[in-house]
Amino acid sequence: MKKLKITIATLSILIAFSCKDAHQDAQVESNEVEQISEKEQQTAEVSFSKDMTGKLWNNYLKVKTALVESDAEKVQAAAQSLSQNFSEQQEELKSIAQQMASTDDLDKQRELFSKINEQAESLFKNELNNGTIYKQYCPMAFNNTGGYWFSDVDQIRNPYFGDRMLKCGNVAETIKK
Repeated sequence: MKKLKITIATLSILIAFSCKDAHQDAQVESNEVEQISEKEQQTAEVSFSKDMTGKLWNNYLKVKTALVESDAEKVQAAAQSLSQNFSEQQEELKSIAQQMASTDDLDKQRELFSKINEQAESLFKNELNNGTIYKQYCPMAFNNTGGYWFSDVDQIRNPYFGDRMLKCGNVAETIKK
């Protein structure tokens, strides 16, 4: 029984400290999230070997920002724009983006966003021509199974928790060309 209590206490501590300032971030006001989103839009440019990938990247960032803001309507609009940029060879990604555009369920949108990240990773990495992108990770996403996303800044703005745990995560990989 004592061992069980120690194990539970240890796990509780690990979860509590797995993301820096998680409790403080839970109290971030929506106007602060909006200010952060505006700053993210003023970041350094990256370029890709194909113009279409650059358009995908820009629309991807709009989806990510809308998720950070926890704004399901903005996610729908950004996902609709994103879906229009996928080629015929990227039919599965297009379908995922269309599903995201057709739901106003923020949790479902975040789940679909995770699927886009899995499939778009090689596209972003292989076609990056100039600049830096950041692969970021939140260990607490999806019931502590974790989730990745991409960003054009190294500052963590978590699309899986938004304003509830804005800064939860870390930079898992820096991709430069």
